Amino acid sequence: QVQLVESGGGLVQPGGSLRLSCAASGSIFNIYSMAWYRQAPGKQRELVAHITTSFSTNYADSVKGRFTISRDNAKNTVYLQMNSLKLEDTAVYYCNAQYIITEALYWGQGTQVTVSS
Repeated sequence: QVQLVESGGGLVQPGGSLRLSCAASGSIFNIYSMAWYRQAPGKQRELVAHITTSFSTNYADSVKGRFTISRDNAKNTVYLQMNSLKLEDTAVYYCNAQYIITEALYWGQGTQVTVSS
């Protein structure tokens, strides 16, 4: 079973950048596909970006061209580089891991990202 710890959230002005990190422990990292989700107040949790074990990526339309997901298997870490942040990017961002054998899902505790002037 994998444990996930996010970091890197904070307050940023519109147009700014942040990089989120998610450190995994407790299992072999490269057998999990990884993703970032977010949940804004009063809204459902939504997929932001996903990266497979073979490094294929996909993104929500709302963040394409602005966010980049990456993973470093040597460091057991997945990243989300967020550029050109908008007010509507404000949310709690959650790291997600899916075990490729059983498709079991694991979640981090979340990190708050607030975009405000």
